[in-house]
Parts: sequence; structure tokens; C-alpha cells
Amino acid sequence: MLFMVIEDFRGRDPKALYRRFREKGRMMPEGLKFVGSWTTADMGRCFQLMEADDVTLLQRWVAEWCDLCGFEIVPVVAGKETGEALGPQL
Repeated sequence: MLFMVIEDFRGRDPKALYRRFREKGRMMPEGLKFVGSWTTADMGRCFQLMEADDVTLLQRWVAEWCDLCGFEIVPVVAGKETGEALGPQL
């Protein structure tokens, strides 16, 4: 399953987050897959697409970073797959 992870840096120090990333990597548990990330121009938020079969893997990963940023995690489905699922009903 895919998850859009929205990290909120506002009011925090994004440089500290990037320092930890440089020193320790993503610190993801085995089974959690990083797909890609995008950061807003103002460095206020980061959007990461992650893949996992078990949501608790995301919880373990968030626990490594929650002191430096806030998280919102949204299960997502590719638009093409949604269109296929709704195809007969359109």
C-alpha cells in the first residue's frame, strides 16, 4: 500500500532534520520502501511517498523522527488504479 507522508517543519529546525538524515540515513525498518520526496520552496513541509504492507512499519519510522517534525500520513491510490476501479460505474 502507498502512503503520502506529509512532514511539517514549521516552527522547527529543518537543518537539524537534514543533519540527522546525512548522519544516519532514513532509519527505515526493513519492509518500508521509500518511493520519492518533494520539499516545498519555503522548507515548511516535505511530501514523501512511502510503500508498506504493514502500517506499523511507518509508526516505527515516525518514532525515529517525531522529535524534529510533525507527521500526517495518508493512504493513497494511484489515479489510474482509481479510474480502473470506477470504470464500470462511470
